[in-house]
Amino acid sequence: MLKRIAPLCLVLGLLAVFAGPLFAATQPAVASKDSSPGGAISAALATLTGIAISPLLGTGAYGAYKWVTTDETKRASLPWYAKAGFWAPALLIAGLCALKDVLGTVIPPGFKKPLDVLETIENKCSGLVAAGAVVPFTIDALSKMLVSSGPQATALPSGLATIHLAAMDFSWLLNILTVPFGIAVFCVVWMASHAINVLILLSPWGAIDAALKVGRASLLGLLTLSTTLNPWVSATLSIGVIVVSWLIAGWAFRLTIFGGSFCWDFFTLRKKRFKPAPVENRVFSSNALCALGVPTRSYGRWINEPQNGVWRFTYKPWLFLAERSVVIPATNPYLGKGLFISTVLDGDATLLILSPRYRDHEEELVAIYGVEGGVQDAGLLRAWGAMRELFGGASTRAQVV
Repeated sequence: MLKRIAPLCLVLGLLAVFAGPLFAATQPAVASKDSSPGGAISAALATLTGIAISPLLGTGAYGAYKWVTTDETKRASLPWYAKAGFWAPALLIAGLCALKDVLGTVIPPGFKKPLDVLETIENKCSGLVAAGAVVPFTIDALSKMLVSSGPQATALPSGLATIHLAAMDFSWLLNILTVPFGIAVFCVVWMASHAINVLILLSPWGAIDAALKVGRASLLGLLTLSTTLNPWVSATLSIGVIVVSWLIAGWAFRLTIFGGSFCWDFFTLRKKRFKPAPVENRVFSSNALCALGVPTRSYGRWINEPQNGVWRFTYKPWLFLAERSVVIPATNPYLGKGLFISTVLDGDATLLILSPRYRDHEEELVAIYGVEGGVQDAGLLRAWGAMRELFGGASTRAQVV
């Protein structure tokens, strides 16, 4: 049922997101056009949050809104992201990504996964562009608005009554104080949103991918709609998104690192130039190590200690804090060879996750770490092998060493 309705929900959700800014641009000025400092802060906060949730779509929609609401004679002075040469292709690419997710509910994961990797890279690149350009533009406009909304002519004593404070522009000082804060807020929310792209990389089912996209698009559409109706409601919603993003920042950061490693290995064909090291290799932890206090998908080193007869996982929280180390509890381990990534398993528990560079190097890892269970097919690869056997084809499962 979910697989049938997911494409329709995704299309409706994205149509609402695309139509929101353009619809708002055609409406007459209402209460949302609040020129007070509080209203300006609320609008800027909603803009930052919305763009962070989906940088390409958010920046394109925001640029389209600025372009539509600006008089034709003044459009030449708009920033680059509000020019039709940027926002039109940006919205087109966002639409193609949505089409990919709609079609992904009915096509095999092997055909869709490369497109998911491309979209993850696009999300990273557009996030960097938005953080470095759009966010400072937004904060600068807010700073000038706040400064200009102050006293327009405050006379000074001692014969300086002809000097007005309005002639002094303190927006640069306000920028110094607020731009770093705005970028920090953007990064926290972007990481939480980017985690959805990484979850889609890990998900083998198109319906789940579509559901995740619908949820994110719906939140962006809700922010856009609430801004046009009541900026205070929008600010409250934005603060809620920021707080939740802060609470899951560690989880989102680990997923971001994992997604970056996955994309790099996948598109650069890293496995063809890679050889596993003889003692320790870089991997990611999985849920079986959570009981030892290791967060899932922590990036660290898988160390073989044959003299002690144990494996050890060593990592640094947030990649720079003090190093921690635990002994990996493995009784009958084996390497599960997946369609895109492989894992180290012990029964039904997943101990470690290997990035795509280790694909086709499983036998070497078995020899290095003395994995007793050898290499076995896992996940989609196991399902594909079972299907081939069912219809009389040769099994694709690797031999257990």
